[in-house]
Formats: sequence, structure tokens, C-alpha cells
Amino acid sequence: MVTIAATSSTAASTLTWDYASLTDSGRVRANNEDAIAFDAALGLTILADGMGGYNGGEVASGMSIALLQASFGRWLAHSGPSAHPRAMRRAMQAGVDEANQAILEAGVANVQLQGMGTTLVVAVFGPSRAIVGHIGDSRCYRLREEQLHLLTRDHSLLQEQLDAGAITPEQAAQSPHRNLVTRALGIERHVELEMHEHDALPGDLFLLCSDGLSEMVSDAQIFTLLSRDIGLSEKATLLVATANDNGGRDNISVVLARANGAAAPEAAD
Repeated sequence: MVTIAATSSTAASTLTWDYASLTDSGRVRANNEDAIAFDAALGLTILADGMGGYNGGEVASGMSIALLQASFGRWLAHSGPSAHPRAMRRAMQAGVDEANQAILEAGVANVQLQGMGTTLVVAVFGPSRAIVGHIGDSRCYRLREEQLHLLTRDHSLLQEQLDAGAITPEQAAQSPHRNLVTRALGIERHVELEMHEHDALPGDLFLLCSDGLSEMVSDAQIFTLLSRDIGLSEKATLLVATANDNGGRDNISVVLARANGAAAPEAAD
């Protein structure tokens, strides 16, 4: 179990960001196939939830984190978190393409890694906005003024069934297909990172998480835990502990980013 906290400032009279992260193997699994990283200086946060036989899941998630930090992180260090949204989306997708290709090639080269893949959620927190990209069912939430908003839509069979009206939310909660994703990094030659820009205001709290949290802790519980008047690292610890108390059937990872200060306007996309 690892927890880290840090603070970054993007510019005078704009938002500053506090960060905390935590990952845990859970109560059932012996190994941890999740991987997390953040760079407070760049405003970059990444979370990946690996899948695959042997240690394939760990390899895929670890590769995706390392490669995105190296490629997209390098671009971000040069361009900054205030870069134009279109340019940032292109750079994010280019980094994902590079990681996707590398994971595919590693699977071909090593029979024990064949079929490995990973979900991904990546966010860049800038002076007055957050740009969030995701693949699969790892999520991003935003807590604002006592309301919790899910900012990502799961790329999963279950979500498709819900969208089509084939099942009810109550049936979805009991579905045996909860973990079947329809989009993942390292599975096909091309994978599209779904990206959206969100405004950020002082007091906003963003949560990136693997499904080890969202499957074990309801949105109502997540809201209650994030609303507690405790430090950011303590919130991360409480989220993971609650997932474990509820069964801890999967690896659990969270990354938190909290906005402080007065937001300044940025150029529109």
C-alpha cells in the first residue's frame, strides 16, 4: 500500500492543485494489476487497471503508465497545462497510440503476455480546467458544491446494455458481466481515447479510480467519503479502506486532485 501527497501551482492568481494517491491489492487478489502516477509540477495524473494471465495485467498497466509519462509527459513539460485543448487532445492520443502499440508488440513477443491489456484514465489539471481521457471502465468523478458528478462513461458491455434499455440499473448491479470492457489499451491495433474538457473551480475535488473502488463502493458512499472534513491523503485512505471493508474483491486505486485559489479564464476550444 502506497500513499503520496503533493501540491502544485500553475500560475499566480490561478488555481493551485493538491494531489494524493493510493493503491492496494484488495482482500482477494495476491497481486496488484493497477498502476498509478501523478506529476504535480505538470498537473498530470494517470491510472491504469491491467488485465491478462500470469503477470500480464501488471505488465500492461505498468507499461501504459511509464510510456505515457515519457511521451505525453515530455510534451506537457514543453507545452504546459495551459496548452490549447485541441493540441493537448492530439498529444494525449499520440501517447496512447504509442503505448497501445508497445503493449501489443510485447504480447506478441512473449506468449505468457498474450491477450494482456489495460483500462486507462488520464487527466491534466490546469489553471482553470481539467482535460480527462479514458479507455475502459476506470472512472473520473468531480465533487462540486455537495454534488458528485461522474465525468466518464464506462466502455463496457454493461453500459451498452443500460444505454439500450436492455437491463435496469437494479439488474446491472447483479449482472455477471460487470467486468467485461468493450475498449482497452493493448487489445486492438487502434484504440480511441475518449476525451472531454471540464471547467474547474476552487473547491472542486476530482477522483480517478479503478473499478476495484467503483464496484465495491456506491456513488452515494463515494460522495459521503469525499465530503468528509479530513485531509486529502486521509480521504484516499478512507476510500480504499471502505472498498476493502465491502469485500475488496479487486485491486483498488484512487488518485485525488483538489483545486484551490481563484480561477482565471482560459481561451475556449
